[in-house]
Amino acid sequence: MSTIAYWITWLFVFALPWENAVSVIPGTAIVTKVTGALSLAAALGATVLSGRLRRWHPMHLVGLMFLIWAGAELFVTHIGTRLPYKYTTYAQLFAVVLIIWEIAPSWSRLTGLMMGYVLGGYVAALATLMLYRQAGNELKRFTAVQSDPNSLAMTLALALPMAWYLGMTYKNPILRWMCRVFIGVGVIAIGLTASRGGMVAATVALTIVPLTMTKLSPGRLIAAVAMLTVSGALAAVYIPDRIVQRLATTGTEVEDLSLGGRFKLWEAGFKALGERPLTGYGAGFWRNAVSPWLGPNPQVAHNSFLSVAVETGIIGLLLYLGMFLAVFLALQRLPSFERRFTVVLLATLMVTMLPLSWDDQKSVWFVLGLLVGLAQASRVGVPGLAGTAAPARPAPVVRQPLAARPGTRAMRFSRNPDTDPMT
Repeated sequence: MSTIAYWITWLFVFALPWENAVSVIPGTAIVTKVTGALSLAAALGATVLSGRLRRWHPMHLVGLMFLIWAGAELFVTHIGTRLPYKYTTYAQLFAVVLIIWEIAPSWSRLTGLMMGYVLGGYVAALATLMLYRQAGNELKRFTAVQSDPNSLAMTLALALPMAWYLGMTYKNPILRWMCRVFIGVGVIAIGLTASRGGMVAATVALTIVPLTMTKLSPGRLIAAVAMLTVSGALAAVYIPDRIVQRLATTGTEVEDLSLGGRFKLWEAGFKALGERPLTGYGAGFWRNAVSPWLGPNPQVAHNSFLSVAVETGIIGLLLYLGMFLAVFLALQRLPSFERRFTVVLLATLMVTMLPLSWDDQKSVWFVLGLLVGLAQASRVGVPGLAGTAAPARPAPVVRQPLAARPGTRAMRFSRNPDTDPMT
């Protein structure tokens, strides 16, 4: 049952980058809705059959406190009104984090979920490239799978560190090279979206390259340099000049305090926060909070952390940020190569949230669940990791993956971060 739950969750993760491509009801991502519901049901079934739960990480406890706080604030200030859709989304996304925690306790399963996200990124990126080929002279910005250009760029930026890590460590040579090729495909697709925030996020994501090159063997270092050279050349050829000119205005937009009108939204948000600094206005009530300054039907916050602060107050913001802090502290116990990769991925995640209202975005909570899973898998799924102690109460996990089992002759699918050094 655990295996069934894992593969359904894998399909959910695979669909994240292109979830809006199939929409029976406008605005509803039917693929992730269905796979998410099936994943939850399968995970619950696996838990009931095993009769055991893994001990929660502090990140989960802080996330639960955030969910309780947001719900309590709604109960007090909006009693009698319908529960906002955003709050139910928070609850569902917290469930996603718990599902990953329960059904993917091993390093191989977690890297498998990363591979699913990268392959899903391929779908979105290639669809964007095909759109450019078909309508290159008609559109100013290119985004396929019915996604917002900025959201698509951020989604693909998150896949870049994953692709780099898997491209350097995955045991399957075909999938390893697919991950390496994705670096070029993803960068070109991000460029075609003409997203200035996406460009910044991609830049942060690609810092994984210089930070990990010293850990590579000469052969893999040559392959990495060649891959980056080809990626840069293809980006220079395929990205139109008009998009390059738009991306070049990023500095000017910051100097003029514009950024596509975001500074006006942020100013109104800080004014609203000053009115209710501790409790906020309630999850999903951003527009009500800033309408006195922006008029009726204002835009969303275009900043995840400001949105959380205005809606749930400073207390809610501290709890929300507490999840990121708990993940960051947990990552410090990983081996050097894995630590650099995961910290870059976490930094990329936080950058993607700065210009967008992504506090209730599926990809954000998936990455948080992935990172805390990787941090814990290094302790209970990888034998002999230096500097870690066994948990006070052994966490129930599935059998160790072949990659972590000493003495096996079976093919390994991903690198063991402690016992399988870079070669």
